Amino acid sequence: MSGVSEPVIIGVGIDVAEIERFGAALARTPGMAERLFLDSELLLPGGERRGVASLAARFAAKEALAKALGAPGGLRWTDAEVYVEGSGQPRVRVRGTVAARAAELGVRAWHVSLSHDAGVASAVVIAEG
Repeated sequence: MSGVSEPVIIGVGIDVAEIERFGAALARTPGMAERLFLDSELLLPGGERRGVASLAARFAAKEALAKALGAPGGLRWTDAEVYVEGSGQPRVRVRGTVAARAAELGVRAWHVSLSHDAGVASAVVIAEG
């Protein structure tokens, strides 16, 4: 035995967001987007504002991430960043309150899947230790 432990699933989270409803909430609540997302999440690589469907999927990912961590109170929305690698694969980067909870549980890696179709955005997040 090499002394390296096999990966274990610490938590799984899934969430869906109705795109039209999410867009309406953003429109009627000034500053909501800035409370939920980092600037890097609000903009496309070319600097244009990200569309509502894409933001709804990122919101669903943050909700799914919280569920994968056991949905504790006190997590800050902007302590989880959803980004896409050059390959197109979505990822999450954590800091602050989210990183502290992940460390407490022994999370070493994240797996993320985002989708949006037929008016619904969805995300699955797996926390691996």
